[in-house]
This record gives sequence, C-alpha cells and structure tokens, in this order.
Amino acid sequence: MPPFPSGLLVLTAPLPALPRRAAGLVAAAAGLVAGPLYVHLQPGLRLGGPTGPGPAAPPAGPALLRTLAALYEAAAARQGLDLRVLLDPGRRLARPPRVLLAAAAEAPGPPEPVQLGLQRLAAAVYGCPPSLPALLLGEDTGGGDPQGDPEQDPGATLPEFLDVAVGGTFDRLHGAHRLLLSACCLLARRRLLAGVADGDLLRHKVLPELIEPYELRAAKLREFLEDVKPSLSYDIVPLADPFGPSVTDPHLQCLVVSEETRRGGEAVNRKRLENGLPELALHEIQLLKDPDHRQNEEEKISSSSLRQRLLGTLLQPPRRDPALPSRPYVIGLTGGTGSGKTSIAKLLGHLGAFVIDADKLGHAVYVPGGPAYERVVAAFGAEILNEDGTINRKVLGAKVFGNQERLKSLTDIVWPEIARMAREQIREADAQGKAMCVLDAAVLLEAGWEDMVHEVWTAIIPEEEAVRRVVARDGLSEEAARRRLQSQMTNRQRVERAQVVLCTLWEPDITRQQVQKAWDLLQQRLRPEPGHEPHL
Repeated sequence: MPPFPSGLLVLTAPLPALPRRAAGLVAAAAGLVAGPLYVHLQPGLRLGGPTGPGPAAPPAGPALLRTLAALYEAAAARQGLDLRVLLDPGRRLARPPRVLLAAAAEAPGPPEPVQLGLQRLAAAVYGCPPSLPALLLGEDTGGGDPQGDPEQDPGATLPEFLDVAVGGTFDRLHGAHRLLLSACCLLARRRLLAGVADGDLLRHKVLPELIEPYELRAAKLREFLEDVKPSLSYDIVPLADPFGPSVTDPHLQCLVVSEETRRGGEAVNRKRLENGLPELALHEIQLLKDPDHRQNEEEKISSSSLRQRLLGTLLQPPRRDPALPSRPYVIGLTGGTGSGKTSIAKLLGHLGAFVIDADKLGHAVYVPGGPAYERVVAAFGAEILNEDGTINRKVLGAKVFGNQERLKSLTDIVWPEIARMAREQIREADAQGKAMCVLDAAVLLEAGWEDMVHEVWTAIIPEEEAVRRVVARDGLSEEAARRRLQSQMTNRQRVERAQVVLCTLWEPDITRQQVQKAWDLLQQRLRPEPGHEPHL
C-alpha cells in the first residue's frame, strides 16, 4: 500500500513535453499515493526561484487536451489510481493532499528550494498546511526531445460555450470519463449539465447488477467536477431516456460526444429542431485505448471492462461469525436457474474444494424413509405419489408453484432437513482434512443458510441468456422458462448479499479464468499474516 492517502503533483514543463513523460510521471507518483492524486499544471513556473505570479491555468487548447489524454491514459494502467488534473486552481480540494510531488527533471539544482517552493504553492493555492512533506520524483523519460513535439500550435484554443451538456453511465469514473468531463469543463464558461443514465437505460449494459447506484455515481461525479473546475455550475440529473433535458433546455449550446455516441448527438439535434430549439454544437472527444484489454473486453477504456474485472474479486468483506468454525472454510455458492452455478461448482471441486450438492440432498429428503417423506405426503396428499410410492416432484412442484402459502409449507418441512444434512457433510469434509468446502445451493439465500458459510459466491447471467438455456435444457416454452426465472430471487438481490460474483456468459475458458482468479484471491486472503495464526 502506498504510504500517502492523497497527493498533489506539480508539473511545470511545457505542455508539448508532457504526453511523452506522462507514463513515467504517473508510475512514479502511483508508488507513493493511494488515494486521489491531484495534478497542478503550470508551465514555466520555477519552483526553486523567487516567488513569481500566482497560479495560472494553461490555455484551453489542443495541447492541453493531448496532455490530459496522456495523463488519464497513463493513470488507467494503474488500477485504482484516482487522478484529477486541476483546470481551475485556487480552492481547497475535496481530499486534502498529504504529500507534495514534483518532477526532479523539471527542477535542476539542490532540492531544498524546490521543496520549499512546492510547500508555498500548495499553501497559497489550495490551503494546505505549510509543513507537508515534499518529494522529487525520478522518472523514466523514454528519451526524445524534452521540449516535445515542435509541430504543435501552442496558440490554438478550444471554442467556448456558456452552457455545455454531456451524458453517460459514469460508473466507477475511469480515465476516459475523466478526459470527457475535463473537455466539457474546458469548453464551458458557465454551466455543465451532466446526465447520468439510470433505470431502463442500464438494462442492456454488461453486468448491470454491478453498476453502482445512481446516488453514488452522481456524488463521485460532482466531487470530481468540483475539484477539477470549481468555478462552473454543475447540474447532475438522472436520465430515464436517451435524451433527457438536452432536447428541452433552451440555454444549452454544445453537447460533448465521443466517436461512438455522435449518432446519439445527432438524434438530440433532430429532437431539438422538432421542439423549436437551435441545434447544439457537437464536440467530439477521442476514445482512449485500453492497452490491457482482455479476450472478452472492449478495446477502449470502458466501465463494462472494469465491471468484468470485478468478477471473482471480493466485493464486500466476509461475514464474521464467532460461532462458525474456521475450518473448513465454507463457500456458499448460489445462482438462478441457468446461471452456470453447477459448472462453477465442478471447477471448484477440481481445484480441491469439497463440494456439497444441496439439490442431491434435497432429493434424498424426499425418498421413502427419508427425513421429510412422511410429512410432505401428509401435507400435500397421496396424489403427489408415483405408483412405486416415491414422490413425483413435478406434481408436487405444480401444486406449490405460484402459491406462496403452499410453498412455505413445503419449504418449512424440507429446508431444515437439507440444512441438517449439509452440516453433516461439512463435518465430513473436516474429518477428511479438507480446508475448503463449497455448499452448492440454489436457495442458499432464500433458505437463510448464510449462517453456515463464511462467504457467499453467486453466479449471474442475463435473463435472456438464462431463458435460452432453460428452454434448451429443460424443453420448456420460452414463456414457462421466463415465469420460472421471475419467480426466483433477482440477480441484483443476490449480488447485494454476495462477497464474490461470477458470470458464465462467455466462453467456458473465461469462466475457468474467473473461478481460478476467485480461488487464488481466496487463498491469498486466508494466508496468515506474519505473527498471526492461520485462518484455516
């Protein structure tokens, strides 16, 4: 973990020189700062010289946009780095810096005057304590001309508009979001209207269950914008349709788009003309490439790729129950019909886990002489029996489907017996010396069996894919398959109560990689810290 929770990096080189150096500078700073890394750009400032003029933001032109793109692209390669390039210096920051940084290459000579200059600037401009630690960064410059690209026109500027609009999901603000929003801030002189997709607009996103709630996305968006350019007014609104207020607000002059959203911008203008409003200028921002994109991910930096990378990771802390034995460590694996839960359980078994199949235990409680047989027949009548006296589970299922009272009567009989048998299996796993146990149970959460497990892992799949799988596997009609799925807990409900989420939407090898990742991360967090007893 880097030693400082936040930091301020002051860069004084000419803007054309920075894109080439961005990766080295960001890498050096990322090793020191865990939280927000603010960047103050002031070309020509001599930190080690006499106190000069106050802070001045660089001109809003193509050279600044190229610098922003390089810095945010470099930050995207540093997982979790929260980079914020300040476009309007002169206000206290949301997360005050705890360390001050500058590039050693920009400050030749003894370090002490430069460190003092850093402290003075941070105190005067951002209200930082004058005694903050100040460090000079070494960097891998990669060679080349330190003055940058001579063909860039330093006098070129961006157009200006009073009121600018932008829209997006803005889930887990990443480098491409930050570049887009920074461009909006450079174009706007008075107000930025930011529409944040919500509701039905999220339904067809990749892994919508992992999208942060609107309130959290809006709060993070506002904090970023007010840090980056506090002089603007910000209207942040939920979008329930693709247009929102962009087609009715008469004060808007510009809509910022990317290459893939330009057609949406053109649709906005058609709607505005229908509403008797002037067209908006469409200002297009280039997409940032993701150098680390994987087999099933987009080539651009995107929220959907970031959500896919969350699969198999720990999304919330495991529950702590002193009454739960630490060995074996029990994973409760759940998921809806067609989610691929069974294939995940098999993969975990191959990795060494002792797998308990709750569905098989369920079959066992229904057999003649089984622990639930007599009470189920007494409750639901002899008509649920086959000729050989066994319970016909399809007939029984038809009796309880859609009838909550009958269903509860059945589960009150069956679920406690399955839980008792599962506990016996967990004890058997311990007797066999197994360190890891998986309870594979579709109704894990509905039955309240979380008290038997240390972590809940859930498998999810989009409803349309689940319908397709159920129709192919069980021979049901599409309508019957959809009814079955809609009678179950939703993906979002499962995700809210899970520590780890997995998805079998892609090729089997992608599922295998997810499971291996989840397994490896589990081993890491169960590994004893030096001087502590092992968890297992």
